[in-house]
Amino acid sequence: MKIEFTKMSGAGNDFIVIDNRHQALELSQTQIRLLCARRTGIGADGLMLMNPSAQYDFAMRYFNADGKPSSMCGNGGRCITRFAALSGMKKTQFVFEANGEVYHAEILDERRVKLKMQPPKEFRDTVSVEGFESSYVNTGSPHAVLYVSPLETFDVQNVGRKIRHHTELFPDGTNVNFVEPLSEDRLRIRTFERGVEDETLACGTGCVAAAVVSYRLHKVKARHIKLMVQSGETIEVEFDEAMQHVYLIGSADVVFTGCIDLAALEKRFM
Repeated sequence: MKIEFTKMSGAGNDFIVIDNRHQALELSQTQIRLLCARRTGIGADGLMLMNPSAQYDFAMRYFNADGKPSSMCGNGGRCITRFAALSGMKKTQFVFEANGEVYHAEILDERRVKLKMQPPKEFRDTVSVEGFESSYVNTGSPHAVLYVSPLETFDVQNVGRKIRHHTELFPDGTNVNFVEPLSEDRLRIRTFERGVEDETLACGTGCVAAAVVSYRLHKVKARHIKLMVQSGETIEVEFDEAMQHVYLIGSADVVFTGCIDLAALEKRFM
């Protein structure tokens, strides 16, 4: 079976995106894991299917690199919006569904997409875990937020992995964000992502988590915050005082398009 795909990057968070509006494609967890594998597959942090929707422009179905269905991915939401526009939907404003929620997105220019997120919920301002003081919030995906300095040399891999699997505090696991405030409206962030089981170059829902938690804890004063992610790009998060209208703004780029023989891939590695 040959699959046409587009490889996309949202500020360094990379995805395999497939047009599945005819619903001809059903992928197993193992197949998704093979496709996302770096060096032997296409290589990506996750895979998205653009499925049909009865009410909206499309439905987003997201899987992590481990092949398991995942919660909302903000960078993925921006990328699939760009993909929809490139797939024949000649418009700049989109409404799509993902995980039972409705999302609004707007293409701002040739690179940036603005995505309206769901309001953050389940705030826990202080959570002691693995010897660190952290906070927690659900921004469509679960996120722990820790403040460390200097962030550049911090052991994100080992500390992130321990906290991600701390099931007593986070029964379903959690993404882990390490944050260093830079000014009243700027943060630096590194994220260990659940499902990828590694540090990624960017995490959209993680940026939202870091921004709203930092404002809530008076680490920043602005409600339009710029976050420097590990790829070197900047993601912006803006929100109202009540945090009911939250927007994620950043790049959504096509890296390359291609066609892969899934049967040949399975034959080599299964």
